[in-house]
Amino acid sequence: MSYDQVIKTCLEKGINGVAIADHGTTKGARDLQKIAPFKIIVCEEVRTPYGEIMGMFLQEDIPDKIPVAEAIKLIRGQGGLVNIPHPFDRVRPSAFRNLKVLESIAGQVDIIEVFNSRSLFPGAESRARAFAARHNKIISYGSDGHSPSEIGYAYVEMADFNTKEEFLSSLSIAKLYGKKSSPLIHIISSAARLRRQHGQAG
Repeated sequence: MSYDQVIKTCLEKGINGVAIADHGTTKGARDLQKIAPFKIIVCEEVRTPYGEIMGMFLQEDIPDKIPVAEAIKLIRGQGGLVNIPHPFDRVRPSAFRNLKVLESIAGQVDIIEVFNSRSLFPGAESRARAFAARHNKIISYGSDGHSPSEIGYAYVEMADFNTKEEFLSSLSIAKLYGKKSSPLIHIISSAARLRRQHGQAG
């Protein structure tokens, strides 16, 4: 998506705040933050040997493909929040599925995503809800939108915020809404990824 597409779609759908989480970079989120007429939360999905960890409220990039402990340390070092996106998802190789490791870092996690519009099977989300409840964690929903049409598939109605602390407080009592993307979205995304790789190889 172009920056203009993101802004235009959010305005059309009445979305006045969005978390942007690219893989391995915060550049898109930081660029959007400069031009969007609404709140942008700068995030990044960081790949670790056990799955992705999302840093929220970041100021700069965190290296990709690093150990879990290092990812958390670097997120915290920026004053960011630690979010676990789409845990236990059996279809995505990037999902955090190792329960033993997840249990070991539970005390350092701020948010658990318990609904993801792109997750195909509800069993993973049930496990995520159970994990969040067991550890008394704040929960979130995510569109995981890779195209304009997916923006807003999951959204949160919450009080306005200016700091990460206010964000957590608002999220803890927010109303969460979500619907599933079409399974065909995964095929479209895979095709787009192959086109990019082919272009880079050429």
